[in-house]
Parts: sequence; structure tokens; C-alpha cells
Amino acid sequence: MDELPEQVRRRLDEVFGDVLPDTTSDEREDPQDPRSADAALLADRPPHHDQE
Repeated sequence: MDELPEQVRRRLDEVFGDVLPDTTSDEREDPQDPRSADAALLADRPPHHDQE
């Protein structure tokens, strides 16, 4: 891809976007959800989980 002219590379990026992002969705923090991934899992545990 480095051998393509800049104009062609920009057009390809415009059409196809970021095909392979640098990080996966589970590695990125969700700005809308302040909880960490572990806190989200613990908050979603079933009600009978804490019963002995």
C-alpha cells in the first residue's frame, strides 16, 4: 500500500475506512460507560449469585 499515490490511498481510506483497527473493541474504554469491564461483569451477575 505504500507504493500507491497519496491521492489513491486517501480515496481508499475514504471508501473503506479503517479495515483493521489498531485495537479491538474490548481493549478500548467506552467513554459512555465509566465502569471498567470487571465492574460491568460483576454488576450483571444473577441475583442468586450472592446467596449461600
